[in-house]
Amino acid sequence: MSSAHDGAHTPGSPGGRTAAGASPQGDAGAASPAGSGTDGDRTPSTLHDLEDAVHQFEHDAEHRPPPAGTATNLVVATLVVALGAAALVGSLSLGAGSAGNPGSGTWPTILSILIVVLGLALAATARGTSDAERFSRSSWLVLAGLATMVVFVAVIGVIGFEIPAALLAFVWLRFLGGEGWRTSVVVSLGVVVAFYLIFVAALSVPIPHLF
Repeated sequence: MSSAHDGAHTPGSPGGRTAAGASPQGDAGAASPAGSGTDGDRTPSTLHDLEDAVHQFEHDAEHRPPPAGTATNLVVATLVVALGAAALVGSLSLGAGSAGNPGSGTWPTILSILIVVLGLALAATARGTSDAERFSRSSWLVLAGLATMVVFVAVIGVIGFEIPAALLAFVWLRFLGGEGWRTSVVVSLGVVVAFYLIFVAALSVPIPHLF
């Protein structure tokens, strides 16, 4: 005897039957577009990101400051040598000591000599250096930051570190970093208070302080 199912035609099998565990052709056809659609969605996104990266690179290359010339490189080298020489004078005033009996100015003296050597090396390679950028607004901001540091060091021994440190942090945050007025004031005062509590009150580090 044959069952009623034997005579029925089942899609996916020449004899009208579908083998156990096999999927009908309709299911395979339905699954394929989904996978191809996922790959198709990924490709445009990847290409779009690549195009954005290329455009950003071209934009940065077009708006990059022009390279510095030999004169600018020599000016920078001169400033580095002058900075190292000034630091060397200050270090020797602390007492350089000797190799067997180093003094408080031993390491500052070594670092100052290295800075002078670095400046001389910059001067020697000034003509062949091509990757340095010409002075721009950002360069002047760096010089302004260095100037405030010099003023801070000059007055800290006279009036203590509290007021100069607060003013230094405020200038860096507000005018060099572009932070808001409230953020600059709060962070500046917070840094000074934390520094005072840790190094003066808790550790008793001999730092010039006003209070």
